[in-house]
Amino acid sequence: MIKRFNYFLHGLLQYDFRKYNIRLVLIVLALSIIGVLTINSAADGFASKQLLGIGVGVVLMIFFSLIDYKFIANFQWILYAINIVMLVAVLLLGIDVNGATRWFSLGSFGTLQPSEFAKMLMLIIFAKFINDNKDRISRFSTILITGILYAVPLFLIFEEPDLSTTLVFVFLFCVLMFVGGLSYKIVGGILVTVIPLGALVLWYVTQPFQILLDEYQQTRIMTFLNPSEYLLTTYAQQYNSVMAIGSGMLTGKGLNNNTLTSVKGGDFLAEPQTDFIFAVLGEELGFVGSCVVIGLLLFVVIECLLIARDAADMTGRLIASGYAAIISFQAFVNIGVATALLPNTGLPLPFISYGLSSLLANFIGIGLVLNVGLQRNRR
Repeated sequence: MIKRFNYFLHGLLQYDFRKYNIRLVLIVLALSIIGVLTINSAADGFASKQLLGIGVGVVLMIFFSLIDYKFIANFQWILYAINIVMLVAVLLLGIDVNGATRWFSLGSFGTLQPSEFAKMLMLIIFAKFINDNKDRISRFSTILITGILYAVPLFLIFEEPDLSTTLVFVFLFCVLMFVGGLSYKIVGGILVTVIPLGALVLWYVTQPFQILLDEYQQTRIMTFLNPSEYLLTTYAQQYNSVMAIGSGMLTGKGLNNNTLTSVKGGDFLAEPQTDFIFAVLGEELGFVGSCVVIGLLLFVVIECLLIARDAADMTGRLIASGYAAIISFQAFVNIGVATALLPNTGLPLPFISYGLSSLLANFIGIGLVLNVGLQRNRR
């Protein structure tokens, strides 16, 4: 324990704090503040918890920004075991909400969603694993072993069921393998295979005899393909979301708008503070406010990629680029769902949507990226 503390202290003293990315911190805080204001406007009783979560999240961000990411990554197999135990435990002991078992109940404190923290654990674990195997990343045996190790937690999340988070993990895996140096020939071969296979799978899951998806998941896809047939049922949520965003026009109706024609006043959306927070944002802050939020999220991704470019090693490069992938994918899907460009699926808008698990996990991710930035150009 003393040796580990000395290692931490030595690393802390070696940091050049002029490299601490204050710009990224300020962008994240700006997003978080906008999130609290929008959540407060969307529904009563959630903003204070979100504000508390930001306070805890900032502490976690600073803490993880000061711990050497290589030191954390050295515990990859312990972290992998913790990840598996956590995901199995939620399946066995978690609470059931609308047929999904994704959360632990924390009583008056709300719920805890392990899959949100699993994103950060998988990011660290496989950044280290791919770095250790970077010289043979394109070998079939390495790809197979990596895929099997990755598939275990992926399967557990899919079984919750949580298809949207499963897709985040699939996208993260693809980005990590690509950045890790996977051969372009293999990437090209995968694309040639996956694109027609994906079209075949899409056809299959729309058939009445399909067994891959649960009924509600198939219904969401059918709703996306034939929205007019589901206008009064499963498409109503997205339709109302699009109407709300459009009604905001250029500058919006203003925060805390409570007229009968608003999302909140008219009760047009279920749980608007979470998956459909962008509808509230678009209605009350308009096109300008929506563009500001999208721009800030884009800046977060760009800052992460710049840090990845200058990272001291492959592990750091994978952590920073992998976190950029998580943020960009979740933002794209959340906004795509709210604007009916994608099938309805539940993914939080990073730093904006209500949800303490997502918020704290994202602050941890930013902390890791900041630490990678602190050590850039250190070999």
